[in-house]
Amino acid sequence: MTAEPMPSYNSIDVKLDGSVGIVTLNRPDQLNAWDWEMAADLSDAYRRLDEDDGIRAIVLTGAGRAFCAGAALLPGAKNFNSGRREEVAKDYPEGFRSADSLRTPVIAAINGAAVGAGITMAMSADIRVAAEDATIGFVFHRRGVIPDGDLLWSLPRQIGYGAAMELLLTGRKINGVEAHRLGLVSRIAPRDKIVQLALSVAHEIAENVAPLPAALTKLAARKLLQEPDRAVARAFQDRLFAWSVRQADAAEGVNAFIERRRPSWRLSANDDFPQELFDVQD
Repeated sequence: MTAEPMPSYNSIDVKLDGSVGIVTLNRPDQLNAWDWEMAADLSDAYRRLDEDDGIRAIVLTGAGRAFCAGAALLPGAKNFNSGRREEVAKDYPEGFRSADSLRTPVIAAINGAAVGAGITMAMSADIRVAAEDATIGFVFHRRGVIPDGDLLWSLPRQIGYGAAMELLLTGRKINGVEAHRLGLVSRIAPRDKIVQLALSVAHEIAENVAPLPAALTKLAARKLLQEPDRAVARAFQDRLFAWSVRQADAAEGVNAFIERRRPSWRLSANDDFPQELFDVQD
C-alpha cells in the first residue's frame, strides 16, 4: 500500500532520499526540544512513512547542533501534565506511534545532544549511530522524576544491568565514544559525517534487504525480548522461518544471488504481513 502525501509539520521536517525517509527534529533554536506537538508530528510522520511500501528505511536526526536536548521545560509540574497530550491527540486519531512499533527499520543519527526525552526517542530506534562528540544523558533523576518510556526495561537489556544503572542513577552525561564502548550506539563518526553514515546504513537496508523479512525480524526480536523461555522463543522463530521460506521472496533472493543481479522483492511489509503468526499463543 502507498501512504498519503506527507503534510507540513510545525516541529519536524520530512524529506525522501529515494527509498529512505529522513525525519529531522526541526527546532534548532530550541535545541529541538521535545513537547507533545513534536510527539504527535513525529508519530504521524512515522505512520505515513511506515504505510508507504516505497519507503524501506527511516533516518531520524536533529537540525542544527542538537539531536534533542530534552523536553521543553516549564516551571514546576506543568511538564508532566498529560492534558496537552490529550489536546494534540485529537488531531491524530490514528494514535501515537514510536519507532519500535513500526515495520520499517529506523536509524537514529545522534548528531549532537540527546538528553532526557531526546535519548528516549533515540533508544526506540532499531539502530543508533552517534557523533563522536555527541552529548548523551539519562538525566531524569536530576529533574526529580524516573526515566520515561520503557527505559527501565529496555536499557538494561541493551547494555547490561550494571552499565544501565550507572547511567540512569547518576544521570551523568557521556559522549559518543563512550556510548559506542558501552554498546549504546553501533557506530560513531565525526559530527559532520554522522547523518551520511546513517543514510549509508539506511540505503544498505533499502537496496539489499527484503522488506517483509526485515519487518518480521525487527518485530519478532522486540517481542522475544519479553520471552524468558528459550524453547518458546525458538518455536516462535521456527514458525516465522517456516512461513518465510515458502514465500516468493525466498526464491527471488536465491535466484538473484545465483544470477548476480539485484533482487526484485514482491512481498509488502504491510499487505503481506502474517499477523496471525504473531497472534498464536505458545
